[in-house]
Amino acid sequence: MELSEQEQVRRQSLQAMRDLGIDPYPAAEYVVTGFSTDIKAGFVDEGEGTWHTGDKVRIAGRLMSKRIMGKASFIEIQDSKGRIQVYVSRDDIQLAEDAEKPASEANDPNGYLPAETLRQMYNVVFKKLLDIGDFIGIEGFVFRTQMGEISVHAQKLTVLAKSLKPLPIVKYKDGVAYDGFNDPEMRYRQRYVDLVVNEGVKDTFLKRATILRTMRQIFDEAGFTEVETPILQQIAGGASARPFITHHNTLDVDMYLRIATELYLKRLIVGGFEGVYEIGRNFRNEGMDRSHNPEFTCMELYVQYKDYNWMMGFTEQLLEKIAIAVNGTTKVQIGDHEVDFKAPYRRLPILDAIKEKTGLDLASMSEDEIRAEAKKLGVEDTEHMGKGKLIDEIFGETCEGTFIQPTFITDYPVEMSPLTKMHRSKPGLTERFELMVNGKELANAYSELNDPIDQYNRFVEQMKLADKGDDEAMVIDHDFMRALEYGMPPTSGIGIGIDRLTMFMTGQPTIQEVLLFPTMRPE
Repeated sequence: MELSEQEQVRRQSLQAMRDLGIDPYPAAEYVVTGFSTDIKAGFVDEGEGTWHTGDKVRIAGRLMSKRIMGKASFIEIQDSKGRIQVYVSRDDIQLAEDAEKPASEANDPNGYLPAETLRQMYNVVFKKLLDIGDFIGIEGFVFRTQMGEISVHAQKLTVLAKSLKPLPIVKYKDGVAYDGFNDPEMRYRQRYVDLVVNEGVKDTFLKRATILRTMRQIFDEAGFTEVETPILQQIAGGASARPFITHHNTLDVDMYLRIATELYLKRLIVGGFEGVYEIGRNFRNEGMDRSHNPEFTCMELYVQYKDYNWMMGFTEQLLEKIAIAVNGTTKVQIGDHEVDFKAPYRRLPILDAIKEKTGLDLASMSEDEIRAEAKKLGVEDTEHMGKGKLIDEIFGETCEGTFIQPTFITDYPVEMSPLTKMHRSKPGLTERFELMVNGKELANAYSELNDPIDQYNRFVEQMKLADKGDDEAMVIDHDFMRALEYGMPPTSGIGIGIDRLTMFMTGQPTIQEVLLFPTMRPE
């Protein structure tokens, strides 16, 4: 491995520390008593507050900047919550407890540099051997500088970990980064660097955690049970998608990474659970773009004795609460649009949506007439599509991107919804909705089909589509059919894409920005 000049210098500094008896990677615990943002937020000069001038504190983090000014210096430490300034004066470093020991025993077993050692080696260690990116611990007291900045006056310094690669320097003007580690491909490949040097990146993932925590809290308070179902499945069911295929050596059978959790969760409703949900990874061997990744996180929820009307009301309340938990308001800026997640949301049947946007009355057209309209709109490979797929493609081409505010698109044709109950009053349609936000699908939900005979016939129709070349058509899951034959109560279910929800709640333009490690081509 060829090393850059800076990497060579850092390795030399590493060895120099060891030669001085300093362990650059100490094993002992370093107890932190304060964090940067907490110290600054809780500091008061006088009166009631968490931190006051002179309060002792131990902080730890990366060395992010260093200004050497003779005997005194200012450094900046970045910990898990933010950054704080540290004042280091050679003459103010106090003696460690073991400073009077013989030279061979002078170093604290915890990695401390005794004050006398620091005084003697100040120019060597602090000025020359500590680099930007190194992890250090500082023990001292809190104070406010003459410039008004809340800082820590260092009394003891601990080397915690030596950084052997230099961090890219990010420059800011008016709070906006204009130079540094900003190439998207490099940022996604080296997320560990991105998180360190680019402001706001970590905040996105903290908000993602808030989304999941809030969602779980709401479900748990409603009495629903979180469960786990198989990722390796012998049948890729529960959605229309191309699966990833693997092989189980012991059983000598091909298996699939799941494309959805639906059919296993419905089995649990058959088994007597009131409501079950799962938040986990699904895998679909399909395209990659700004809003799709081959592996993605999805939440699926199923509740007995409910229908899709109830689920619409529950969903809009859920998203409103999540928006407030993440941003403190129901309004979120997504690109050029301000999206308001405050309930209630508009409800619009899909055929009415197409007619509203295009003037096409697909309800009165035959399959061939719909196919002809799809061709006019540029839909490719229409010969392999059934009526439902054609309607879905037309909606995607002409309507989907126009729904910016949260909108429930409802009542899909039966051909598009093989797992959905027939509409109670609209022949040929089903009780299904998709939630559109900012021109994208966020959620998909049904009044679940619980008639085993109807379900079997739907699967048969799906197999016919597969014979026509539709590689996303479902196959028959005979064990799921057996479960339905034991009886499943009226049930409503929904799936929400967590990655896309995070995009919306944080205003991020691409799915890669909300995945810590998105799928990338090999380097």
